[in-house]
Amino acid sequence: MLLDCDPGHDDALAITLALARPELEVLGITTVAGNVGLRETTRNALRVLALLGRTDVPVAAGAAAPLMRALEIAADVHGESGLDGADLPEPTSEVRPEGALAFLRATLEAAPGPVTLIPTGPLTNIAQLLLAAPGLAPKVAHVCLMGGAVREGNWTPAAEFNIWVDPEAARIVFRSGLPLTMVGLDVTHQALFRAPDLERLEAVGTAVSRVFADLLRFYARFHRERYGWDGSPIHDAVAVAHVAVPGLVRVEPYRVDVETTGELTRGRTVVDTRGVPGPEPNADVAVALDRDRFADLLVEAVASFG
Repeated sequence: MLLDCDPGHDDALAITLALARPELEVLGITTVAGNVGLRETTRNALRVLALLGRTDVPVAAGAAAPLMRALEIAADVHGESGLDGADLPEPTSEVRPEGALAFLRATLEAAPGPVTLIPTGPLTNIAQLLLAAPGLAPKVAHVCLMGGAVREGNWTPAAEFNIWVDPEAARIVFRSGLPLTMVGLDVTHQALFRAPDLERLEAVGTAVSRVFADLLRFYARFHRERYGWDGSPIHDAVAVAHVAVPGLVRVEPYRVDVETTGELTRGRTVVDTRGVPGPEPNADVAVALDRDRFADLLVEAVASFG
């Protein structure tokens, strides 16, 4: 698999879970501007790998802005650094020189079989890959993305943040014909890492677990103030968990498209759940999650790194 992300607290846990699960072989990480700017998201990916002792994993920096729009970030959620709340080590490895697009192309071309893509930020890098190298589509086994919603959004009433940042890129991906799974807010808002889970994480007693406990305390503050929740939704790790552990997330096949021009609905994922004759489904859409098992997976993943 290849992980495309914009770290971000929940992305940091997505990276950790991907590297911890024996079912997954992480061929590399690409970064995109989203939660914070590209310089910060790339640095954060390298910092997480330094924390985990996995500096062997290649990191390539991708798009610094959406395809057609100015970038808007989520610093009020993740802090100015994108990973506020804890002392992470400085990077001890270098970013790949060729950039995300060239890295993705070369990795797919060299892979002996189809590769799963797990994008957990704006879909700019994935859309650029599809535009630049449409012939590589057979090398993509599956795109399991974190983004969108069947019901309400989180950045606007209509739209989830990742899709809202670059709706044109999202439309390209959803219309690509690739096998898609949309892991959206309807499920990721169930994926709360609550106070008892944080206590279990702290009880692991390692340097890595202490860093993640500090990160999650910071991340929970926003969700407590905004929503009144006891905990924080670990959105991005749900997409990784779905690929690694079949049955953890329940999905239903639906037709999904993306609104790009609406004055009030930019970035809306329009999910046709009506069950009437129409276009064939183009995505499996996540509708339910085993929250307790998901929290266990996160604690186990962090604990696997001493």
